[in-house]
Amino acid sequence: MYQHCERMRRRARLCRDRLSGEAGSVVAEFVMVVSLLTFLTLMVMQLALALHIRNTVLDAAAEGARYATLADSSLPAGAQRTRDLITTAIGATYATDVVAQHGVSAGYPTVEVRVRAPLPLMGLLGVPRGLEVVARAAVETLE
Repeated sequence: MYQHCERMRRRARLCRDRLSGEAGSVVAEFVMVVSLLTFLTLMVMQLALALHIRNTVLDAAAEGARYATLADSSLPAGAQRTRDLITTAIGATYATDVVAQHGVSAGYPTVEVRVRAPLPLMGLLGVPRGLEVVARAAVETLE
């Protein structure tokens, strides 16, 4: 019986010695996991922001192209409409390079609005002219 108790004490001592070498490792693991999860969350949020800005600029360009094709409108009016929509939605820095021009798509006359804007990489800061979108709309005719 004495030997059995002695073996149990040795096992307990070995377990205690093993665990004492890992003291504080839970805190270190927690910090590493939380920092990784925080980084991944921020990257997903940044991707969502970049996609939101792209979709907003594309929608504004499409609306500007449709506006420019109206019978009583013009190319400068379509470009200005695009600038106004972008400025209202996300800011004036994204509406500095807007070009409206006539074009042909599938054999039909169109108005093309091209917008070059910064591509946000960290918050709203990013690569200047890194995002380019083009929207086309068919020109109205009375034929």
